[in-house]
Amino acid sequence: MTTVAHTRDFLLPDLGEGLAEAEIVQWRVAVGDVVTVDQIVVEVETAKAVVDVPCPYPGRVVALHGAAGEVRPVGQPLITIESLDVPPGAGTPAEPAGHATYREEERAGSGNVLIGYGTGHGAAGRRRRRPRLTVAPEPAAPIVAPEPAASAVAPPPHAAPTDTGRPRPTGSGPSLVISPIVRRLAREHGIDPATLTGSGPGGVVRRADVEAALAAPTGPTPVLTSVPDPADPTSRSGTDPATPADPVPAARPVADDLVIPLTGVRKVIADKLSRSRREIPEVTIWVDADATGLVQTRAAINAARPDQPVSLLALLARICLSGLRRYPQLNARVDGEGQRIVQSAGVHLGIAAQTDRGLLVPVLRDAQRLTTAELAAELAGTTAAARAGTLPPARLTGGTFTLNNYGVFGVDGSTPIINHPEAALLGVGRIVDKPWVVDGQLAVRKVTQLSLTFDHRVCDGGVAGGFLRHVADCVEQPALLIANV
Repeated sequence: MTTVAHTRDFLLPDLGEGLAEAEIVQWRVAVGDVVTVDQIVVEVETAKAVVDVPCPYPGRVVALHGAAGEVRPVGQPLITIESLDVPPGAGTPAEPAGHATYREEERAGSGNVLIGYGTGHGAAGRRRRRPRLTVAPEPAAPIVAPEPAASAVAPPPHAAPTDTGRPRPTGSGPSLVISPIVRRLAREHGIDPATLTGSGPGGVVRRADVEAALAAPTGPTPVLTSVPDPADPTSRSGTDPATPADPVPAARPVADDLVIPLTGVRKVIADKLSRSRREIPEVTIWVDADATGLVQTRAAINAARPDQPVSLLALLARICLSGLRRYPQLNARVDGEGQRIVQSAGVHLGIAAQTDRGLLVPVLRDAQRLTTAELAAELAGTTAAARAGTLPPARLTGGTFTLNNYGVFGVDGSTPIINHPEAALLGVGRIVDKPWVVDGQLAVRKVTQLSLTFDHRVCDGGVAGGFLRHVADCVEQPALLIANV
């Protein structure tokens, strides 16, 4: 019975709203590997998140389109799979073990649904263990040392060679670096990955290997001296034949400028902030507030309900929601093309979160429907997922108002840029002990600075000032918040 082989290209799927491309971070398979339905074949980074991409086809990998660090557009081939179709009831001795399982999985379809892309209908079939990436070492060429010249330059006998970290033994083959993050880290510290021994599968150089090389002690830099030639009197410095040769200082390489491509999250941040500056006539107002009552309220809540602790950020989010209910003009956006202001029915609260990939603003949709305890839980889980890079792209868009706690960086105030196309952003500085007048008496209180940056097209100073004053009053007297819930 004849086995018919044909190939199919799996195209890079739509990974979310407004995402037209993705950068390949790491291939999880290699050419020749056999994959199953919904097996993760590549990890890509979009402008919003790091995404594991599953393949909807079973079969053997015959081509990988793009290398790590390369940007691929949506809709272009990502991986080519060769599938083997055998007529029912037929089998050949050459058929790979378990191939019938792959055909069963292909007929069953994939249950995995990626944003903007589904692979079928129903649950996936049995899965095989993901193949591990292996790299075969290349044979080393013999190294022949040249004959030293008569006036060769050499280090003195007492000089110790410079330790370059964890050198690879001669003839072990080139190191494999898959992650662009690892390549960038090595480049920033002037480390050649080829000199490192990778601890990953197949000798892959990982971040830990680069960090180990950075932590390795280094010996003193050798000072090169010229070795005089007895037959050449001009090889000595000075007129006295007994004068030793002058030392020749070692050449110090001039560091090159570090060039960082503006791609991925960094590019989206740059584009969005630049557009915000171009289009939004923003104004920032601020006020100092006595946060002693807010800090005490949080302590009382957590003492009464230790199983459901709330953070100060959750209380500030609750205060923002109260203010937006009173001043809905700030929960809006400007539709430039339609020449209109659109006030949102629900508050989709964005929380600015600093991550290793840059500043992200995950969104809590319809935050006004959550209790304070639910707000605290959602904030903790969402910010943790944002820092881990596991949030889906849909959770990073669609905000209507942003809360930015820049006090965690130890600063008092800021004039932040509005998260386009929103109309306002509340910033909170650090809470510190300061002298404060209470009932005519000087006291030490916990004081914070609140700032509101708003789009002057959606409202004037009266609305913006009223909102900020309401927020400050609730911070100083949390009882007012309860009265307005």
